[in-house]
Amino acid sequence: MAEPETVDGVKENKLWKGVFAVSGIMSTLVIYGVLQEKIMRVPYGLNKEFFKYSLFLVFCNRLTTSAVSAGALLASKKVLDPVAPVYKYCLISVTNILTTTCQYEALKYVSFPVQTLAKCAKMIPVMVWGTLIMQKKYKGFDYLVAFLVTLGCSVFILFPAGDDVSPYNKGRENTVWGVSLMAGYLGFDGFTSTFQDKLFKGYNMEIHNQIFYTTLCSCVLSFTGLILQGHLLLAVDFVSRHRDCLLDIALLSTVATASQFFISYTIRTFGALTFAAIMTTRQLASIMLSCVWFSHPLSWEQCIGSVIVFGSLYAKNLLNNNKKSEKQPPQPPELPQYEKPEGS
Repeated sequence: MAEPETVDGVKENKLWKGVFAVSGIMSTLVIYGVLQEKIMRVPYGLNKEFFKYSLFLVFCNRLTTSAVSAGALLASKKVLDPVAPVYKYCLISVTNILTTTCQYEALKYVSFPVQTLAKCAKMIPVMVWGTLIMQKKYKGFDYLVAFLVTLGCSVFILFPAGDDVSPYNKGRENTVWGVSLMAGYLGFDGFTSTFQDKLFKGYNMEIHNQIFYTTLCSCVLSFTGLILQGHLLLAVDFVSRHRDCLLDIALLSTVATASQFFISYTIRTFGALTFAAIMTTRQLASIMLSCVWFSHPLSWEQCIGSVIVFGSLYAKNLLNNNKKSEKQPPQPPELPQYEKPEGS
């Protein structure tokens, strides 16, 4: 009689772990997305000043994550020395900074719902980089899903419900520039995740080791960029005059760091397929929350585009999950891989 109780106990434990993982990822990344839009698109103070120093946000995020990951390595007595050549960490840092900078800058020209849905199109650059760097081969269904997702994103972007897409200027040329920045984001992000995968498979690398050295390089590079642009003192002056902006940035860095660990925990416990399904749901939740919070109207064409995107992604996840359960015996949990938050 003790065996059923043990099985029920394992199932209940798994359920609570799932609740912990889903609530952690959804809460941190949804808050992260809303804070991104608030900092970059909502003016501060009586004079309605906009925060324009996106590289300063990158620096604060990476500095916080680097400090926490170093603490995690020291507390767990794991290897703190670099496992891979330092220049490979730096390469990830450069493309990661370009990714995040394009993401923040794009919010000046396109709305957050447009940006969030466009992120779903990252399948295409990931497939391209995977073919070039990892020599991977993809099936026809993967290309079909990528095409449908791109089609849905295109419909969402080309048929906005309102004309004012930028807090700085109006006009279609700003939308084009915003979409160009999003294209840069997708390209750099696809390379970053693919090269990270290559490092994990090529070296016996602890996850916090890669996080620490990648974010440490990003701190140095973003700080150097702020100095060269002359934006460091301007950003510090802005946050000193607008303490609510300083609080928003501190909270943004905190939830960005927290999301790192929730993502790692989810992949380690439940695998990549479950994580992908959670992230798809998170993107939908971010769009809905942004539309309600910042009063973004949605046209009926954009609703159709959303259905195409998320329907395709859920169909892919469901099909992959069914194939895995039918063709493969039970596998041990996948090793965690470093995943950064949307917009980092």
